[in-house]
Amino acid sequence: MIDPFLEHVLDGGTTEVEEAVRKAAAAEITPRFRQLSEHEIVEKNGPYDLVTVADRAAEEHLTASLTALLPGSVVVGEEAVHADPELYGALRGDAPVWIVDPVDGTRQFVQGDPAFCTLVALARHGELLASWTYAPALGELAVAVRGRGATLNGRPLRSGSPAPGAALEVATSHPDYTTPDQKRALLALATEGVRTRPCGSAGLEYLAIARGALDATAFSWEYAWDHAAGLLLVTEAGGAHTTVVGEPFRIAGDNALPFTAARDAATAERIRALLASGPAGD
Repeated sequence: MIDPFLEHVLDGGTTEVEEAVRKAAAAEITPRFRQLSEHEIVEKNGPYDLVTVADRAAEEHLTASLTALLPGSVVVGEEAVHADPELYGALRGDAPVWIVDPVDGTRQFVQGDPAFCTLVALARHGELLASWTYAPALGELAVAVRGRGATLNGRPLRSGSPAPGAALEVATSHPDYTTPDQKRALLALATEGVRTRPCGSAGLEYLAIARGALDATAFSWEYAWDHAAGLLLVTEAGGAHTTVVGEPFRIAGDNALPFTAARDAATAERIRALLASGPAGD
């Protein structure tokens, strides 16, 4: 028997989650935007992997509110998993899972750039059911529900298709977060008809695809909190995603990388084929 709240969400009743996301951002994130002190910013795994007091406080806030909405659910959050990697295994369990990135685009947040967001997705048995992408400094909230479509600030989102003959605009893994081997794989996109740039907030790149402002992404890492919300958003807006070997991306991991999400299936296949081919001259 499906949980009544879970059924409610799948029927399009996402207001309670939207409110929880907005409250967490209002309480813990926006008051600290452009107000951080140096001691409130910490390097996790080097100078490009940052965490702030806002990340940690917002994740704690969301963990409490989301599990209260759906008793028996668990949270897989970026900061909690950093402290205890075993928590990631909940993505393979039976309980409903809230996948949380409290501040996606922490570097932008630290720099005072408004292009950051809070990402929440709801999944069960490895299947994405609903997602919320909230950019408080931009005043944007995108919601997707499996089989029910996607909206931005309450209006339907459709990704559409790239203009025929136009160069594809593709956001790729940022060089600061990319190993030499990953850089080499992504070099396959250095070809006529494709223009690449380093990605910013992954969640906002997925939103750009869903609204038709970006053609595709090519990412070389698979942490669920960065991708779950956006992948459902793109899918429900009419887009597609695939790993380099032609399989759907699995939120629990063990994906063949890189992978792509795109405005339509044809574009996803074009990017996948380029990634699979290797750099020119190989």
